Amino acid sequence: MEEKKFVKFKKEELGVKEYIKRSLGKGRISEVNIEYTPVGEKIVVSTNRPGLVIGRKGEKINEMTAVLKKKFDLDNPHIEIREILNENLDAQIVADFIALELERKGSLKFKLIAYRSLKNIMNAKALGAEIVLSGKLPSDRARTWRFAQGYLKKTGDPAKVVNRAQAQATTLQGVVGIKVSILPPGAHIHDKIVVDEELRNKVKIVVEDVEEKPKKKVGKKKSGGKKK
Repeated sequence: MEEKKFVKFKKEELGVKEYIKRSLGKGRISEVNIEYTPVGEKIVVSTNRPGLVIGRKGEKINEMTAVLKKKFDLDNPHIEIREILNENLDAQIVADFIALELERKGSLKFKLIAYRSLKNIMNAKALGAEIVLSGKLPSDRARTWRFAQGYLKKTGDPAKVVNRAQAQATTLQGVVGIKVSILPPGAHIHDKIVVDEELRNKVKIVVEDVEEKPKKKVGKKKSGGKKK
């Protein structure tokens, strides 16, 4: 019985998140987190466009709050907006942007869209990024295209700090799957080698010692003539 209650609870929670993302539109929402407090439900919406999400005088927030109470039976939902300062470092925003561009411009320009997004990510000082597109690009046969730049960990503890997201684009050729992985600036990498002043001095001393060692002169051996 406890398992059924847990599954039902998670299903309702997923329904709330999907409703908020669908209401606010693709490309505006990064993630939706729900926190349960004694006072009520605190719903934190991460977005790069807080003004469009809130609406004029909070119209959209009030409308969504009323729907959450009526449709999802939430006691006292409170929607809080968290602004994303740099949208190029958020994997979900980038994935949704690529999906929207593919739907608008078509799948023939997928390379231009992917390389432009990758350039924007690296210009935002990311340590590394990877974009994977899967689908009928550009022919009728499904293929997988990978665009990557910089340093990106895929296994071990350093891979936990990688920001990952997925999205889908519906084009004339079919559905295109999009995966985006971003290693944000300032991420702690265990095997990263930092070249500081102490290391530079050690290398300089070793180089000077090698240069000061005298080189041994190698004399030419005299070839003896044949005795008659």
